[in-house]
Amino acid sequence: QVQLIESGGGLVQTGGSLRLSCAASGRAFSSDAMGWFRQAPGKEREFVAAISYGGGITYYADFVKGRFTISRDNAKSTVWLQMKSLTPEDTALYLCVGGSGRQASALRREYDYWGQGTQVTVSS
Repeated sequence: QVQLIESGGGLVQTGGSLRLSCAASGRAFSSDAMGWFRQAPGKEREFVAAISYGGGITYYADFVKGRFTISRDNAKSTVWLQMKSLTPEDTALYLCVGGSGRQASALRREYDYWGQGTQVTVSS
């Protein structure tokens, strides 16, 4: 059974930075595409970023606008989301996802397993 454990969320002021981590276990991590989604209270869950199984291809939501960077280390079975220039609109529960599709995708249906999430709160 695949398990994803997110960490690194917290409270930060507008303009600040956070680095989210997602540690995977129970599966051949290096064969899977990984990504991040987020969900704010009262809003739909939305795609944030994704990375292909080898790390060579990344894909971002438009609202990221160069502020976020997704990366991975297959030897450590870990994926990160570096976030900078945060605004209150980035406040959400951030969820790590993984899928056997291998390629970076913004589609929820491409991901087979999800973490429980880590909360990011940006104060104004």
